Amino acid sequence: MISKDVKLGKNVKIHHKDLVNLYGCEIGENTKIAAFVEIQKNAKVGKNCKIEAFTFIPEGVTLEDGVFVGPHVCFTNDKLPRATNKNGTIKSEADWEITKTVVKKRVSIGANATIICGVTIGENSIIGAGSVVTKDVPNNSIVVGNPAKIIGKVKDLIE
Repeated sequence: MISKDVKLGKNVKIHHKDLVNLYGCEIGENTKIAAFVEIQKNAKVGKNCKIEAFTFIPEGVTLEDGVFVGPHVCFTNDKLPRATNKNGTIKSEADWEITKTVVKKRVSIGANATIICGVTIGENSIIGAGSVVTKDVPNNSIVVGNPAKIIGKVKDLIE
């Protein structure tokens, strides 16, 4: 489902409109979105991005231009998630604070990576498949593992 409050740029390609959940978000022009993707309110996806199947992008996440997000990538937005408050009542939207995440231009995130909220992933970086990113990633870095650690530098720098 694509909610009426979604801001879609020109030439956005959504492969299966009935098999996505997009609401209150902003998607930049020429971006491609595969099936079974959820992008929540106040999330922003830049121009010329590619979001693969089964990706979850919650409120508080910003993807800048040219970002690739592999299948099954999961972003978080709550540092201390709980179902209930201390008194046992079910938490509502008002009971938590969104922690923002920024993915800079031309980042590539491999399949099944998890991005813990509050980080910035630097321009042109590569996140290896299955990695768990818990800290900021400098520009042009290659990170892998759990927790993700720098193993090299990207050589095809943007000019």
